Amino acid sequence: MVVTDRRSTGTQFDDQGIELKAVNRISPIAGDRGHVSATSYNKVVLLSGEVPDEAMRARVEQQVRSIEGVRSVVNELAILAPSSLTARSNDSLLTSKVKATLVDAKDIQASAIKVVTERGTVYLMGVVTEREAARASDLARSVSGVQKVVRVFEYLNAAPPPNTSAPTKG
Repeated sequence: MVVTDRRSTGTQFDDQGIELKAVNRISPIAGDRGHVSATSYNKVVLLSGEVPDEAMRARVEQQVRSIEGVRSVVNELAILAPSSLTARSNDSLLTSKVKATLVDAKDIQASAIKVVTERGTVYLMGVVTEREAARASDLARSVSGVQKVVRVFEYLNAAPPPNTSAPTKG
């Protein structure tokens, strides 16, 4: 995946480090009262899961936002009781189905898209074109059991790079 990922190798390692630091900062806050996942892609962190109150939601976000290298945080934590093991297993299965659907589609680069699922909501992260974002969203929505699709994408510039000339008709 390192070779086909649109992030630099350094950014991929930074994302792994951010996720590890986030777990270390979230665990003492949430403990067994919450279920919190932190997923970093291109230094943008998606917080998903459940916490018991707004104070914990804000505290988790503040702790993750303060990690060196984090560019932004998308806080999708719900104020609910922690999800059950069965619900998390269903979410894992949905993630697998969505990933397989993206891989089967030959018109997008599936390795550029990270899939996270919480409570039937599929979050799509990555560095993609507008067309890839729309196609990936449509594909994810087509998977049975997906209740909602949320885009957490960064978009590639689809315009040609400067100083390139258009082909001429001959």
